[in-house]
Amino acid sequence: MAYLKYQADYLFTGKEILPSTAVLITDENGVVQNITNVQEAGDDIKQLQGLLTPGFINCHCHLELSHMKGLIPPHTGLVDFILNILQLRNNSEDSILQAIANSESEMKNNGIVAVGDISNNALTLLQKRKGNLQYHNFIEVSGFSPAHATARFNNGMLVYQAFKEYFPTATSLVPHAPYSLSKQLFKLIDAMATNPISTIHNQETKDENAFFLSGKGSFNNLYQSIGIDITTFHQPTNTSSLQSVVPLMQQPKKIILVHDTFISQADIDFLNQNHLQQQFIFCLCVNANQYIENELPPIDLLLQNNCNMVIGTDSLASNHQLCVLSEIKTICQNFPNIPLQDVLTWATFNGAKALQMDVQLGSFNIGKKPGIVLIDALTPNGGIAKNSIAKVID
Repeated sequence: MAYLKYQADYLFTGKEILPSTAVLITDENGVVQNITNVQEAGDDIKQLQGLLTPGFINCHCHLELSHMKGLIPPHTGLVDFILNILQLRNNSEDSILQAIANSESEMKNNGIVAVGDISNNALTLLQKRKGNLQYHNFIEVSGFSPAHATARFNNGMLVYQAFKEYFPTATSLVPHAPYSLSKQLFKLIDAMATNPISTIHNQETKDENAFFLSGKGSFNNLYQSIGIDITTFHQPTNTSSLQSVVPLMQQPKKIILVHDTFISQADIDFLNQNHLQQQFIFCLCVNANQYIENELPPIDLLLQNNCNMVIGTDSLASNHQLCVLSEIKTICQNFPNIPLQDVLTWATFNGAKALQMDVQLGSFNIGKKPGIVLIDALTPNGGIAKNSIAKVID
């Protein structure tokens, strides 16, 4: 058996950063055989400048929106962003499929090996079946009118069944967001939640909480704009959006909460006190947060509470690129107190566990095939340089 040996300035294992004396050894198929000291590694070691890491896990993406790149200006706020999405979603199928293929290629070239992808339709299915990346498919359902709950659920099930045929253990039917589903629709989804993983967009804007606390804010404008009179069925709950809807998601064992830009200590306490049987994972999409709301999530608060964090890119409608390394740079730039080792763990090991792909991905444990990525430029103190790129090591 042929062995490949790699030595860089630093080696991140998925959990810790090792110094330049560490050598990664794989077989010719990329399966990890060992991590050893350079003195014991023998000859034919490939020398690399930078930091070696397992392949990145993108825990939140909307591949189907790739054709919208650059069409929505930054800093519109979430409600206007949603209205733009509704207007721009329809395009020629050929252009949408080409954008999907291009975006998948972009992710692969940026060192991403697996994706938690949101799907409202089956347009990404053909590309995903090619096996270029690993996917967990989150089939997203929305519908705020109780009268349309059954029809919306049935439409979602059609998409769900299409994906489940090819991805039987990696497909989940999930709610879109607290503000976009009726209680009836939440209950229909929860009743058939056979996959242990779910996800939901959470507290992406301040007005999301206001909508539940007092019934005020810009979401009233959203529903007025699309012709839905919510006064007959929406009543404020006097609690945050998270505390209002998590009790409606009883079946999933693991829930990925995406964005969390306006989560509070009270929300975290609520989860810890009332939902001990479920695991909550907090997905950071910092570039999208800046693109849409010009805000950042309270990562320090999440750290103080030992929250389990992962990283996502969101879509090209709300980001300039699908690149986990770019997300890492933004986090490190805005939260310089957080050790790089922690952020890399979110982007690899934590992400693989969140999507139940850690048998093969997320770390350089012996026997795994996680992909090998080189972050090619570092600062003098071992941080990630602004001009660094992720290079896939074949």
